[in-house]
Amino acid sequence: MQMNTQEIRNAYLKFFEERGHKVIRRAPLVLHDDPTTLFTGAGMQPLMPYLLGEEHPAGSRLVDSQTCLRAQDIEEVGDNRHTTFFEMLGNWSLGDYFKREQIGWFWEFLTDVVGLDPSRLYVTTFIGYEEGGIPRDEESVAKWMELFTQKGIDAAVAEVGSEADGYARGMKPGEKIFLYDGDKNWWWRGSKIAAMSPGEPGGPDTEVFYDFGLPHNTEYGEHCHPNCDCGRFMEIGNSVFMEYLKTEDGFEKLPKQNVDFGGGLERIAAAKLNDPDVFKISLLWPIIEKLEELSGKSYKSHTNAMRVIADHLRAATFLAVDGCVPSNKQQGYVMRRLVRRAVRFAFDLGVEQNFMQEIVPVIADLYHNDFPEVAENRENVIAVLIKEEKAFRQTLRKGIREFGKFDKIDGGALFTLYDTYGFPVELSTEEAFKQGMELPTDWRAQFDAKMAEQRQRSQTAAKGDFAGGLGGHTLQHKKYHTATHLLQSALREIFGKELRQHGSNITEERLRFDFNLDRKMTDEEKARAEELVNGWIDEDLPVSYKMYPTQQALDMGAIGPFGERYGDQVKVYQMGEGDNVPSLEICGGPHVDHTGQLAEGGKKFKIKKEEASSAGIRRIKAILV
Repeated sequence: MQMNTQEIRNAYLKFFEERGHKVIRRAPLVLHDDPTTLFTGAGMQPLMPYLLGEEHPAGSRLVDSQTCLRAQDIEEVGDNRHTTFFEMLGNWSLGDYFKREQIGWFWEFLTDVVGLDPSRLYVTTFIGYEEGGIPRDEESVAKWMELFTQKGIDAAVAEVGSEADGYARGMKPGEKIFLYDGDKNWWWRGSKIAAMSPGEPGGPDTEVFYDFGLPHNTEYGEHCHPNCDCGRFMEIGNSVFMEYLKTEDGFEKLPKQNVDFGGGLERIAAAKLNDPDVFKISLLWPIIEKLEELSGKSYKSHTNAMRVIADHLRAATFLAVDGCVPSNKQQGYVMRRLVRRAVRFAFDLGVEQNFMQEIVPVIADLYHNDFPEVAENRENVIAVLIKEEKAFRQTLRKGIREFGKFDKIDGGALFTLYDTYGFPVELSTEEAFKQGMELPTDWRAQFDAKMAEQRQRSQTAAKGDFAGGLGGHTLQHKKYHTATHLLQSALREIFGKELRQHGSNITEERLRFDFNLDRKMTDEEKARAEELVNGWIDEDLPVSYKMYPTQQALDMGAIGPFGERYGDQVKVYQMGEGDNVPSLEICGGPHVDHTGQLAEGGKKFKIKKEEASSAGIRRIKAILV
């Protein structure tokens, strides 16, 4: 049975809808109500408040296909499985069904609907955590044995332990169910199971792997096993069972147990093709074919360049669909980097004329039937990316003129040209050769070392500013998030109701808020904003929320972030009550329970800096001190 990627996505949604699940819309790649992360990087990320106890307006059974972006994978793109942009098929049970139903349904979907060969499927489960008194996941093991048996497959159980144990032990004939420790088959919001804090929920997970039958590469370890990175196995789905609560004395069962499933759409499609190259699937291969047509080059001879271009422009297209524009800061910077890397790799293909107008429509065509927002924003998306390509080509021309400032092109010069002007290393060496400049035998090694330093700095900075998911929602984050709402209300009272949020970022140390204003704020206006916010804090206003139909929320005056898309239902946070409601906003949370919490310890709201962010956009940084 032939089934392309789009058909797999739609079949998955239909399969779970028939089993009582409500199909929910994807969240945008930039979550304005989760300021602790740059992008939606996992399918479960927008659902975290509901997995942690809030009631979802659509009910207890949910299903979707969530677009995701992981910027940390940019440098990895070029192999056969890494992409910055991907879709996660997700289904959730919020206190409804649990392990047996979830495992059985996913198996049925893979084998009976998609038609994967069950003999090529391997699974992993949780071996247990003796120190915490948590037994191995016998229920999942038993269900997997039952399912394999129904397909005529004898499934032996392998007790592995750690990933290192897997490389040392390998696999024995007939083994299909592999038990790993808490580093591999346990989920909570942190990393190590031993590091869980009292009050944190978590639980075992069970993963499904597809075996492509490739020979093992011993560079990754002595023996192969399902969690090996050699390329033989590819994880295609992971069911998390939120089952336990960490307490002061150990672990106890949660009264309301949840299922959180995520499956890689592109990876399932690759398994359907029985080809580990995800770029062969129907959501990526048409882009490759267009690149072959434009360049006259083949995918086989220019594999790396075509993979990078196809991935990066797919990511940039969806960022543009979700209202992001290229810039030099945060999400806009990542978008700019994606576009410019794509243009740089186009040089490898000999494509030196504008090509966004050729490639982006191909990408839009692949998604417009299943994501209406792609069709609605098609022309604007194409225009945004064409504009960025033209700007970058102008930058490249400036970079060529910079060559006259260098006596020789060493690693430092290569890095300066790359970092400041976005000039590709290959073009730098070619231009240096044309101009008869000296090229030390070691530019490239020096350049690579400087690039490694930059990546390390970026990763360190990202860890500090963007904790990821809800992991950064401490009480201090909640205070600053609440203060951001009060600040917007103050600014709207000073400058009028046309003022809107154009971005925000919140850490434990401060808040940052971007808004539309075409001039610098006066000292008197800043003082007035502080006075209003501190006044509402002193009033100790109650903070509450309710779910409303979207149109009703808008009609009652609730405001939301600029450019945000909404589903059928929205959460509206209200600060105050009766005739005294200074803030009414569409927002996912989280917030404090009453504004007086912001003043704990005698603190006051203080604006530390007000500056330009971009044309017509101002930025405030403020603290509680």
